[in-house]
Amino acid sequence: MIVDQMILDKVATKKTSYETDRASEKPLRSVAKAISWRIVGTLDTLIVSYVLTGEIALATSIASIDFVTKMILYFFHERIWNRIKWGK
Repeated sequence: MIVDQMILDKVATKKTSYETDRASEKPLRSVAKAISWRIVGTLDTLIVSYVLTGEIALATSIASIDFVTKMILYFFHERIWNRIKWGK
């Protein structure tokens, strides 16, 4: 338990400079993460939509719109959080 607390304290008090932070997560990495996460999320949306509607065409339409809108939202969400110093 004491070791766990020491590790948590070390991680929680680690400070980074702006240059280190900026280099830690480039926009291209955020794009790659957004795409990979959206593939997983879209498959989930497709399955849930199909189960609820019973129509593959409607489920595909819902999943397609979901893919585009949430990928864009995720990208900007990541970029904003990358600028926030809290918890780093």
